[in-house]
Amino acid sequence: MTGISITDFAHKIEKIMPEIMRGFARRQHSDIFKGKITLPQLLILDILNSQGASKMTDLAKKMKVTTAASTGIVQRLVVQGYVLREYDEKDRRLIIIKLSPKGSDVLKKINQQRTQLITRIFSQISEDDRAEYLRILMQVKDILDKEES
Repeated sequence: MTGISITDFAHKIEKIMPEIMRGFARRQHSDIFKGKITLPQLLILDILNSQGASKMTDLAKKMKVTTAASTGIVQRLVVQGYVLREYDEKDRRLIIIKLSPKGSDVLKKINQQRTQLITRIFSQISEDDRAEYLRILMQVKDILDKEES
């Protein structure tokens, strides 16, 4: 695929990415693909898992949504028992959101299934190609990170 213009490249990526995402989604059997957890809810669970307990405003900033939007997402997670709301001990006006044991368990299950799926798919690709793919993805991530800051 040498000599492809950036416009043609963009069109090909635009077409193939949704197909790849749907292909991965069809092969996953986790709660997220059974409709129990939405993608925004999964992102909140991931943030809480990696950063620990957070204020609602911090979650909203990380998600790049309004506080009202993040409150709605979190409320559904509270109802499902995946996260807990607690008052800050130093300032009772602040509400802290944290991952519940049930949320931690479902996130582990989803991540294990995702890892198994990625392993199964990418084991069919050479080690060199996987390394090159990872290098390019990291480069894309770095560019996105720079554009955000």
